[in-house]
Amino acid sequence: MAETTVAEVMAELATLEDPKARAVNEKHGDDHGVNLTKLRAVAKRLKTQQDLARELWATGDTAARLLALLICRPKAFGSDELDGMVRDARTPKVQDWLVNYVVKKSPHVEDLRLAWFADADPVVASAGWALTTDRVAKKPDGLDLTGLLDVIEAEMKKAPARLQWAMNHCLAQIGIDHAEHRARAIDIGERLQVLKDYPTPPNCTSPFAPTWIAEMVRRQAG
Repeated sequence: MAETTVAEVMAELATLEDPKARAVNEKHGDDHGVNLTKLRAVAKRLKTQQDLARELWATGDTAARLLALLICRPKAFGSDELDGMVRDARTPKVQDWLVNYVVKKSPHVEDLRLAWFADADPVVASAGWALTTDRVAKKPDGLDLTGLLDVIEAEMKKAPARLQWAMNHCLAQIGIDHAEHRARAIDIGERLQVLKDYPTPPNCTSPFAPTWIAEMVRRQAG
């Protein structure tokens, strides 16, 4: 069977372009108009193709990059390669998928977490915070949770939007998973008021940390 080419994939993605989907996505900073369910169907058909994934990433096209992240082999990327990719991933959905679908499965994840966490670029730093939040939830041993709360308390209020969102998630995760830090996490959230007025659809939990913590703790208890 002949290998699928980048040109063939790009032509298929072009046929999936939906102006209405693009309009919705662009409100969230994502410049593509491909329905993600349809994109996943393309990925399922293509299966894992690391070389094709690298070529799709190199196009710079957001839909192509999202597809690349679905068909790549996460452990095949080197540390420097992943660092370059996160610095080049400027749209929220691409960064989110890169961190969650690729970096979290990489043998380099902890080294990258530490490097990105303190990066001067707030978008890169937000990736470091996302990985830190994952550790808060799954592997907290060795993390300085008090120190994390100190940083959040000092810096979250003035942080740029994407970094602020990532810090807020970390704050909520500490409060949800670590009862001994819950009161302080809630207090920080109450004082800083970050995302308090974020528009939240019905039946969804507000990202405002005190509300988020209370709701998740209630569900766990129930």
